[in-house]
Amino acid sequence: QVQLVESGGGLVQAGGSLRLSCAASGRSISSYSMGWFRQAPGKEREFVGSIRGYPVYILYADSVKGRFTISRDSAKTTVYLQMNSLKAEDTAVYYCAAGVLRSRNILPDEYDLWGQGTQVTVSS
Repeated sequence: QVQLVESGGGLVQAGGSLRLSCAASGRSISSYSMGWFRQAPGKEREFVGSIRGYPVYILYADSVKGRFTISRDSAKTTVYLQMNSLKAEDTAVYYCAAGVLRSRNILPDEYDLWGQGTQVTVSS
């Protein structure tokens, strides 16, 4: 089974940038939708974006569009979430996830494999 290991979280000033990585082990992730989600205290897990398919298809939540970018390495073993112009409301635990391809893959229950999560805190 694929395991997902996240890294890159931390504390950042508002307006700053942070890059999260999600490394997959066990097998290629090329056949999965790879999603990024976040969960703030007291809130449900929220879709951030996803990358899947060939040619690659990327979706972003409206709340992060234009500020965040998702990418995948050429070996298809790691996905990234580049976060720019961070705001205090971006503070959350960020998770990467892998799921079987569906129509859109924007819901948490459409993903079966999850990373451990990494805390992103944006100070203001």
